[in-house]
Amino acid sequence: MTDYKNIQGQFGEDAGLPDVTYHPGANKLDAFNWLKGVPLDANENEIVEVRFKNTRKGFYKNVNALKFEIGDIVAVEASPGHDIGRISMTGHLVNELFKRFKINPSTEDFKKVYRKAKSVDVQKWEEARKLETPTMLRAREIAEKHNLNMKIGDVEYQGDKTKAIFYYIADERVDFRQLIKVFAEEFKVRVEMRQIGARQEAGRIGGIGSCGRKLCCSTHITSFMSVSTTHAKYQELSLNPQKLAGQCGKLKCCLSFEFDCYVDAQKDFPPRDIPLEAMDCTACFQKLEVHKGTYWYSTDQSSSTNLIAIPVERVREIQEINKTGKKVERLITDGSDWHAAPASDDLLKDNSITRFDRTEDKRDRRHNRQGKKRNKRFNDKRNK
Repeated sequence: MTDYKNIQGQFGEDAGLPDVTYHPGANKLDAFNWLKGVPLDANENEIVEVRFKNTRKGFYKNVNALKFEIGDIVAVEASPGHDIGRISMTGHLVNELFKRFKINPSTEDFKKVYRKAKSVDVQKWEEARKLETPTMLRAREIAEKHNLNMKIGDVEYQGDKTKAIFYYIADERVDFRQLIKVFAEEFKVRVEMRQIGARQEAGRIGGIGSCGRKLCCSTHITSFMSVSTTHAKYQELSLNPQKLAGQCGKLKCCLSFEFDCYVDAQKDFPPRDIPLEAMDCTACFQKLEVHKGTYWYSTDQSSSTNLIAIPVERVREIQEINKTGKKVERLITDGSDWHAAPASDDLLKDNSITRFDRTEDKRDRRHNRQGKKRNKRFNDKRNK
């Protein structure tokens, strides 16, 4: 469902606003209103949440007590002038956001929502949005001429075209005082420079990840947390920078998705750095299968050959026995021994390339014979 019809009804059939349609769930900062349809108190619509260009949100005071729905285009107070955005949340859920972000609405000085956007407001907003890409490209050229070590990744115009926010990324401190003057003369707007990180830049640009899906930072991640190699170590992943790094050059955000699950699973696991002492050998830790609860040990600390899988309960038991100065007779008690496939074995010897082909059974052969007989009778009759 889009609000295009509502806009036409508000502005007239000749409004001509094909670029302002609203598709729920198609924007990164959209939120599901699970209290839709629940009657609101008089004061529950006093503060609303407004989204700008799919990357920025803010809380605004509904001073005129207007009735808003998610997706409505509104004109809000800005500094200077006014800005145009979409209503992203109303009602009781806004109070829940205050609790999450620890905001006290009684002490905060919120800016105001002026009105629902008029046709003139939306027309100027669309004109401003069309200027953003050419402005960004021209701004990059100007920054390069001034020999500034920075990259301008995005430009966001205010709804009334009086101000523009230039988002840039830089590895070191940049003196852009002269650059602001040049931008103001070139684009005839008030200029604000805002530095962002590599993850935020990737989220604004977008792209396809190594998993084949859209980047998480451009679809649903709104707050970026620090990701370190500890996340990979707990999940027993290879510390290969080429596989762990995303398109932004930082460690992938998805490494943190299941991190807490792996930490909880290993909370009661015995230490890994203690060798297991048996009568016939000394075993050293090599790798771990977290969700199976299995440690893999080898008799050679520098090699991963002749691996044996030992459950964590048995590892804990052996370590307790070794603490008393005793050795166990066998590392595992089920009678199995060290096992590893010899290096000369062909791992694909049983995997024929025709193993998934359908084999002809007796029923298929019978149907084929009957079909041939029918074809023969039909041809004989036609020839006669």
